[in-house]
Amino acid sequence: MKHLLIVSDGRKGHENQSIALAKYLGMPYEVVKIDAAFVGSKLLGYASDKLKLHLKNFIVAQEIPPKTYSAVIGTGSSTYYAVKYLAKMYGAKSVTTMLPRGYRYDFDLIFAQRHDNPPKQPNIIEIPANFAYVEVQGIYTAQNPSVGIVIGGDNGTFLFDAVRLKAQLEMIRSLYEGYEIAVTTSPRTSKEIEELIASYGFDYTVIYSKDPVNPIPDFLAQCERVFITADSTSMISEAVSFGKAHVEVLPLESSKENKFDRFILQLEQEGYLHRFDGSVKRANKKVDFCTYLEGVVL
Repeated sequence: MKHLLIVSDGRKGHENQSIALAKYLGMPYEVVKIDAAFVGSKLLGYASDKLKLHLKNFIVAQEIPPKTYSAVIGTGSSTYYAVKYLAKMYGAKSVTTMLPRGYRYDFDLIFAQRHDNPPKQPNIIEIPANFAYVEVQGIYTAQNPSVGIVIGGDNGTFLFDAVRLKAQLEMIRSLYEGYEIAVTTSPRTSKEIEELIASYGFDYTVIYSKDPVNPIPDFLAQCERVFITADSTSMISEAVSFGKAHVEVLPLESSKENKFDRFILQLEQEGYLHRFDGSVKRANKKVDFCTYLEGVVL
């Protein structure tokens, strides 16, 4: 039986996109963790790719199970060199689930998010969001009509402002008086923001640093509406591809133009979400990733 070989850089948000693709295709897969062989090897990988050279010298990989692999899949810039090298090694197709900037776009298949404005090529398939395969966890059960709130954390683009977030939370409570409110933080949520969330005494609260579980799929399946902070394309992709909830994105301040804002604007224009401005709108259109895989054989 043919398997898919997933190359992972150790970042769950990246690895899960590759796994989601495998699950949508209904194919068995193996995940192998790769690392740069030495400081500067990633940079040399870019140069080597431009010269059409793919050498093992630049990567260190875990032992790969002896299977027949029909394709090698990677997500994230640290995986792309290894994808090309291993695909050549196994006589398999090379696949990415994001636009591999900095590399030649000669992979066998590239799935690229629309907000990245990918070039029109036969091997590039545009998708509206990151691949996400969501399954109900059975962690949270709503007892009454409910709304969910998902809080992320600081990243290279956004810094959370507790005052701004508090104002947003107050608006949500005012709009949904009488509703059950369920909230979860995430691995990146700061202690200051965790303390703010805990102080509210919401009907259901997960403080991830104390209880590392993920009730987001349950929120999406059960809540009337789910509010998500703008810092995570992965969380937003899950929300616009699963469940019945209307999706509201809580804006964050940034001093520069960024991929998150482009991503959210694109999805809003297509009716998948609404940027929260004190009011809410109908926004529960869901991405069906299977429609983008019609005719794809790996």
